[in-house]
Amino acid sequence: MTIITKCAAGLAVLVLGAGLAAADARPDPMSALAGRPAGSDPLDPMTAIRAKADTGDKGAGNEELGGLPDGVGAEETFYQCVACHSAEIIKQQRVTDHRWNELWTWMVEAQGMVEPDEETKEIILTYLKQNFSSER
Repeated sequence: MTIITKCAAGLAVLVLGAGLAAADARPDPMSALAGRPAGSDPLDPMTAIRAKADTGDKGAGNEELGGLPDGVGAEETFYQCVACHSAEIIKQQRVTDHRWNELWTWMVEAQGMVEPDEETKEIILTYLKQNFSSER
């Protein structure tokens, strides 16, 4: 191979690679900022805070519901969410109330989550905000 052929082949690989990288330019909000300190940029809509769950007086939670705290909406939250991921994912979150709304939209639009009726959606979001918000 001549140097020109090698350069052309290398350029083709770069161009094709850049095209593939740009094909799915939407970042994953659950991993985009993983490893950043909790609350490092609360205004960034892509912030997915992965803080450790509180170890305070909340107890072990309801074993039948994956350890989620008892309360209005616990059962609805468990059955809606564990269809796709474990209750541990829920329990480790410490995001703002607004971020819970954004994550809900992302899960429906980008991840294919089946959205329940409006009343159930509000029960679940209220439960998540009351129990797993960085604002409380």
